Amino acid sequence: MPLRLALLSFWHVHARDYARQAAEHPGTETVAVWDEDPGRGRRWAAELGADFHRDLAGLLARTDVDAVVVTAPTTAHREVITAAAEAGKHVLTEKVLAPTYAECEPIVAAAEKAGTVLMLALPRLYDGYTLAIRELLAEGALGDLTSVRVGLAHDGALGDGWLPDHFYDPAQTAGGALIDLGCHPMYLARLFLGRMPESVTAVLGRVTGRAVDDNAVAVLRCADGALGVVEAGFAAARSPFGIELHGTRGSALYGTPEPRLLVDTDGQWRERALPPRSGTPFEHFVRHIAEGSRPQENLALGLDLTRLMEAAMNSAATGTETAVTGSAV
Repeated sequence: MPLRLALLSFWHVHARDYARQAAEHPGTETVAVWDEDPGRGRRWAAELGADFHRDLAGLLARTDVDAVVVTAPTTAHREVITAAAEAGKHVLTEKVLAPTYAECEPIVAAAEKAGTVLMLALPRLYDGYTLAIRELLAEGALGDLTSVRVGLAHDGALGDGWLPDHFYDPAQTAGGALIDLGCHPMYLARLFLGRMPESVTAVLGRVTGRAVDDNAVAVLRCADGALGVVEAGFAAARSPFGIELHGTRGSALYGTPEPRLLVDTDGQWRERALPPRSGTPFEHFVRHIAEGSRPQENLALGLDLTRLMEAAMNSAATGTETAVTGSAV
């Protein structure tokens, strides 16, 4: 029997990607849709051949729904994901898990009590360059890391923009480029540093005049002096994705448009082969459910991501360096 899915909201721009992945995966089928916008939800349910539920509780009460994909507004995650977990549904959700760590606690507690899979969409965690960099760091080839920089931007806010208007509503998003797109460089920086930074200093820009940031930088400071730099933006016409790692024995660079990992440990840059991607978050989610396993590292990084984002947003609001508490990894 296939894994029976419900899609909870088409608010996020990636919702249609999950609908497509569910349709293409041989082990899943979408049976129901809920959306806080009934008109939007009905349209998508009709397109997918699924039932539409205006009432979330009614959908979650269905015994023929095994798992849900949550792409609801970020500020609704606590309510929606907690309800799904309490109903015994496995959950894959867009990042962040919630805007604050306090909101994450009841979500995690509900999933643990129900014994269900709770997983975040952290796609770059499974890409070949990330796998290769983790191998490089495990070998100690770069020595002690002194700095990590990860940058990611797109043109979604330029001109009329291709991001939907609600992506600029603080009441729904809890922030802009940093908390949405910046999640990816943030969890990668945290992963590569190998420990939780003790503080964050963030600066947010609004170059297109939106109500939320469309240009952002966050500096992560570790107790031993190592630094991480996270850059994100919605207002860059031609911005490559880039990773830099510098250590006491060498450096490594990865970036686009040419997807090459270059390593220098002896004064000469050499290309390091990249393994294939280990799968999409959706594929990993389905596998964990089938195997009865838990995505422990994924969730731990997701919780650290919220801690870092919460500190970053506080730093930007106060104009001060903000301490980060705790670590899940």
